[in-house]
Amino acid sequence: MHHRSFRPLLALGLAAALAGGAQAHGPTRQKVVEKVTIEAPAAAVWDKLKNFDALQQWHPAVAASPASQGNTVGSVRTIALKGGGEIVETLESYSDEGRKYSYRAKDGGALPVSNYTSTIQVSPEGDSKSVVEWRGAFYRAFPGNDPPADKNDEAALKAVTGVYQSGLANLKKMAEGR
Repeated sequence: MHHRSFRPLLALGLAAALAGGAQAHGPTRQKVVEKVTIEAPAAAVWDKLKNFDALQQWHPAVAASPASQGNTVGSVRTIALKGGGEIVETLESYSDEGRKYSYRAKDGGALPVSNYTSTIQVSPEGDSKSVVEWRGAFYRAFPGNDPPADKNDEAALKAVTGVYQSGLANLKKMAEGR
């Protein structure tokens, strides 16, 4: 009697295990961390990037970046890119003392990413140098399996790395007065 009621459960469990193994898993979270050392005091570097609505003042790809509530948590920044396209980001945390802020974008907009979170921070390295670290975590834009080439993990990593590197290189140039 016990064997009869047990067999359907065993068959069901085996079917579920096989079905689970046959499915490819979805996208994995990607990370990018870029750092630059700048020959300028941390306070001077922070002054250039501390305003959530000032991205266009130091990032070469940004035409405008107005923010709804300035540096207040919950402020929404709409970034207009010089080549067209936009990205909408929400300020999640802000620390003037810690010289850092974090923000999020549900939809990558012009970037091939989704569920994007990022933090930028300026740290002193002695009195006359500073290190700026820009880090992000995100998923590719295409949520399913077999993403097209412009929305896969490589495209997402390349796009975010490019944004960070070009922004930090320009910030360094400006802060060092070159």
